[in-house]
Amino acid sequence: MEKLLGSLSKGFVIIMSAPAGTGKTTLARMLIDEFPSVSESVSCTTRPMRPGEIADKDYHFMKEAEFEEKERKGEFLEHASVFGYRYGTLKEHVEKKLDQGQHVILVIDTQGALQLKKMGYKAIYIFIRPPSLAELRTRLFNRKTEEENHIEQRLTWAVHELEKATQYDYIVTNDNLHRAYEILRSILISEEHKTTRYHDRKSDQ
Repeated sequence: MEKLLGSLSKGFVIIMSAPAGTGKTTLARMLIDEFPSVSESVSCTTRPMRPGEIADKDYHFMKEAEFEEKERKGEFLEHASVFGYRYGTLKEHVEKKLDQGQHVILVIDTQGALQLKKMGYKAIYIFIRPPSLAELRTRLFNRKTEEENHIEQRLTWAVHELEKATQYDYIVTNDNLHRAYEILRSILISEEHKTTRYHDRKSDQ
């Protein structure tokens, strides 16, 4: 019986961007939990670890000098500076998973995502919108992971990010987590079953 996802010999990349607090990481983890063929690319960052985060699961935490060395060697697929810290996606990690037939989710900032899109990088570009800026403010305050001035910075940046949403292939509004997830999973299932990917199907399908 054909699987909903996981029938391709070569995976594809799903790029997800959203303002902080929109729920993009939660949605990505829900996809990973349901589908063994979906995995997340763990980004590198120079920012400090937050309470509850796990090194090499949430992020690869590194010093500025190490990040700059990897950038100099061209090891990043994309990289960006956000609120004074550096973030980047390692090419090698993504390619290895794609060759294993894994669909790889990149949860990255609009800067990195549109950098890749401008380069013509083949991926499914999905923007997750909050229902409103007022709701986003509430979610950020409820997280209790940052100080108020940092939250205001994120809200200001969110306005900038929302202006970029129409440059993505899909826009999903996370006004209800279950509904947003059903839309998201339907996008991935549809993408795997596109005619253009038929020749990539595994021989035992």
